[in-house]
Amino acid sequence: MKTVAIGGNSRSVGKTSLAVSIISATRELGWTAVKITQFGHGICSRNGEPCGCATSDPLCPYEISVEDGAVPSTDTARMLAAGAREVLWVRTGIGNLETALPEMRQRLEGREHVLFESNSIVEHWRPSVYLSVLDCSLEDCKASALRLAGFADAFVLSGPDGRAAPWKGFDADRVGPKRVFSVAPPEYCSPELLEFARERL
Repeated sequence: MKTVAIGGNSRSVGKTSLAVSIISATRELGWTAVKITQFGHGICSRNGEPCGCATSDPLCPYEISVEDGAVPSTDTARMLAAGAREVLWVRTGIGNLETALPEMRQRLEGREHVLFESNSIVEHWRPSVYLSVLDCSLEDCKASALRLAGFADAFVLSGPDGRAAPWKGFDADRVGPKRVFSVAPPEYCSPELLEFARERL
């Protein structure tokens, strides 16, 4: 199984758009896409209201649902529309991703190409390539992005100004020896980045 993991320092930095671009450009690989959402960190809603990420059963540590494309504006529906054969949405409380792994592995058994949208999956499932999308104009940085920066195969700079990462605990030396790609909306991708990913698949 060949896998791509796409993470990032915050929400709305271009992770899903990059995933959609990769899936669309390589449809022949027959992707299964997996979006992992960890709820309970207090930043998954724009306005502080419930956002629908939590599992329907508060006693259940995780839920895995299959995207059917009924609501086309969701991240998972966009991946399906881009050409993924199957898209799963894994929702788990923050810090509980490990509880979903056995079922995830079972569901993904036999798949040849899997794309994860997640930072944290890298701690449990080492991908063939891990792309970390960074918008350095944002003050927010997920703890998982800081923690796993050293594992990134490349950094994808999506911010408007290209300045150095400002986050405490983010070692700029980690960026130096890595490949760095500058991208822009709406694709958050480039031919060079696609070729980099293809070489590792």
